[in-house]
Amino acid sequence: MAKKLITGTLIKSADDLVTSRQDTRAGFIAMAIEKNYIAVPYIEEAKALKSLAKQVKEPKELLQVVDLRVGLLTASGLSDKSLNYLTEDDRTLAIKGLIEKFLEPAGENFIDELVYRYLLTKGDALGGRARNLAGSLGERKFLRTLISVFNISGIPYQWKDNDTNAWLDKPKDDRDIEKRIKAIHWKKKSDRLLILNINVPLVDKNVDLTILNATPVDLKKGKHSIIHQPDKYIALGELKGGIDPAGADEHWKTANSAMNRIRSSFDKNKLNPKTFFIGAAIESAMAIEIFKQLQTVSMDNAANLTNDKQLTEICDWIINL
Repeated sequence: MAKKLITGTLIKSADDLVTSRQDTRAGFIAMAIEKNYIAVPYIEEAKALKSLAKQVKEPKELLQVVDLRVGLLTASGLSDKSLNYLTEDDRTLAIKGLIEKFLEPAGENFIDELVYRYLLTKGDALGGRARNLAGSLGERKFLRTLISVFNISGIPYQWKDNDTNAWLDKPKDDRDIEKRIKAIHWKKKSDRLLILNINVPLVDKNVDLTILNATPVDLKKGKHSIIHQPDKYIALGELKGGIDPAGADEHWKTANSAMNRIRSSFDKNKLNPKTFFIGAAIESAMAIEIFKQLQTVSMDNAANLTNDKQLTEICDWIINL
C-alpha cells in the first residue's frame, strides 16, 4: 500500500524538483570557472616551455635541450600513456617529425607553433578531466552540505582521506575537506558509515552513496568487510551532478535502473534498505517520474542538487537515518 511522503518534505509536487533556468545557468558558469582552474597547470607549463625554447635559434636545436624533451614529446601529439609503448628512438623520431613538418615551416614563429601544439595535446587531457568534472562538483556540493549540517547540529564525525586512506577526526578548519572525503562516519542514534563510489557485492555494481550501520573498523579488506553483510545496509543513493538539460533524461534512466537493481537485489534477501536520488539537472518529465516514486515510496527520498533547501533537508534525513 502506498505511504505518504516524508513528513516536512519540501517536495509537494513534481514541479518542486525541476531545475530552474537560473540554476542551470549558474551550474554552467560554475563548470566553466572550474575548468579554468584545472587548466592553470597546463598554461603555466606552456609558458615554461616557451621560455626554455627561447634559448635556441633554430627548431632542430631543440633536440639538444634535455630539459625540453618531455615538452617536445607532448607537442608531438604523444600522450603520457602512449610513451609507455615507445623506445627512446621512437620518441626521437616523433620529435624530428614535429620539427620537420611543423616547426621549420613556421619560420621565425616556430616557438609559438611549438606552444600551440603543446596546448593542443594538453587540451585532450583537460577534456578528459572536464568530463569527470560534473560528478566531482556534485559530490563536493553534497559533502559540503552534509558537513554543514553536522557542524550546525554539533555532531562530531570522522572522515577517510581519499589521498592517504587514513581516518581523521573532524578538523578545526574544514575548508576544502569535501575535495578529499572518501567516506564519513558519525553516530547519532546508531553508528553510520557513508561511503562514496563503492561496488556493493550484493548488487555487483558501483553505487554513488552507500550508508551502512557500521564503524570505520568494520570497513576491512576482502570478504571480512562490512560491505559483504547485506543486513548492514541502511540506504543507497544515486548522485548525478551533470547540469546539462540535454543529458538529464539519460542520467535519470541510469540512476533509476541502478536503484531498481538495488531494490531487486536486496528484496531477494528479504531486505529493504532505503533508496534516494539527488540530481542537478531534473527536467519536467523525469520530475514527474521521481515524484510518483516518492508518493508510492518506491523511492524514499529525493532532492535537486541545485536547491539548497532540498539538499540540506536530504542531508539532515541521511544523518538521522
